[in-house]
Amino acid sequence: MVPPPAPGRRTSRSGSALEVEEYFAPQRTSTESLPDPEPLLANLTIGVLEVLAGVREVDQLARWLGEDAFRSLVTRANLSTRARSARGIAPARPSYRILSTRWSSPADGVVEGVVITAGPARTRAVAVRLEGWDGRWRATSLAAL
Repeated sequence: MVPPPAPGRRTSRSGSALEVEEYFAPQRTSTESLPDPEPLLANLTIGVLEVLAGVREVDQLARWLGEDAFRSLVTRANLSTRARSARGIAPARPSYRILSTRWSSPADGVVEGVVITAGPARTRAVAVRLEGWDGRWRATSLAAL
């Protein structure tokens, strides 16, 4: 004879493959459950500029980037590397300082920001879209101008 199940425990496996996939898929996170995005915007901007300068690997930023943003940064970094190689310029650590950070939240769990930086030769802007996934911010779109 099979003993009865303990209270609160399910005896059958109810759940389709779709339900299981949704359970383990990345989950959206609301803005109130996420940290302040400003430090990430600033640090990610400096990291992106270092990748483009050739002194940081793109893989070091992978944790904070979505797939599309990662792929576009890899492509842009490869183009920068080829351009430096063609001109015979060695990679050098950039010395950018952040002039301003502006961001807004067009929807819950989404932040769009622009970070303006000043370097020795030029001023740059980096536009970033952050989305809340699995309890942390991830950059889903990047544009370095």
